[in-house]
Amino acid sequence: MAQTNVTIRMDSDLKKEFETFCSNVGMNMTTAITVFVKATLREHKIPFEICSDNDPFYSPENIERLKKSIAEMEATGGTIHEVNYDD
Repeated sequence: MAQTNVTIRMDSDLKKEFETFCSNVGMNMTTAITVFVKATLREHKIPFEICSDNDPFYSPENIERLKKSIAEMEATGGTIHEVNYDD
C-alpha cells in the first residue's frame, strides 16, 4: 500500500504530552493517528464524544429550555423571530 505524509500543526507542549502518552501505551504518534482515522472511517463518525463541559450552551438548564422550545415549535408550527444582540 502506498504511503503519504500528512503535516499538521499543534502546540508544542501538546505534541510532547501526546508523544509521551503514545510511548506509554506502546505506539508512536503515526500509529495513534492511523488508528483514529481507521476508526473514523469504519464508524462514519468521530469515534468519541466531543463536548464542552464549560460551554453554557450545553448546560442542563439550557438543554431543557431548548427541548421545551422544540416541543412548542413542533406543537404550534412556531414563528421565526430575529434576535438583535446589539440591544
